Amino acid sequence: MRLILILLSLSLSTIIQAHNAASPVGSWITIDDVTGKQKSIIKITENSDHALVGKIIKTFPTPGEIPLKICSACTDEKHNQPILGMIVLTGLKEKDNQWDGGRILDPRNGKYYKCFMQVMDDGKKLKVRGYIGFSLLGRTQIWIRANSG
Repeated sequence: MRLILILLSLSLSTIIQAHNAASPVGSWITIDDVTGKQKSIIKITENSDHALVGKIIKTFPTPGEIPLKICSACTDEKHNQPILGMIVLTGLKEKDNQWDGGRILDPRNGKYYKCFMQVMDDGKKLKVRGYIGFSLLGRTQIWIRANSG
């Protein structure tokens, strides 16, 4: 009986770990798709509606660059609000092994884009696509899972 309980426990643990690796919930290092450099860390959580929400928890300004501290380009309630702690990702829900139906904010230009994402490489990378209208008209970034989760 003990052996059966141990095997069931190990099986459940493996299933939970596999689910966590396939989930975008956690902290992600965003990588600029043009420069290849780290831009920020986004912490993604799941709200009560099972939709993803992401907020900026750290930024990595380029040496010599004036760090963006507020969203002066935003035209909604985020106008002149601090970048750190700002929610920039909302509304994505799981569908067929990807998360879709949400939007993402680029604080540099204040614009919102439709967004979808997909976990890759056993949960180590996140493919994030922001677009206008059709997904063909947009940009893709690969984010790296931060060790802090």
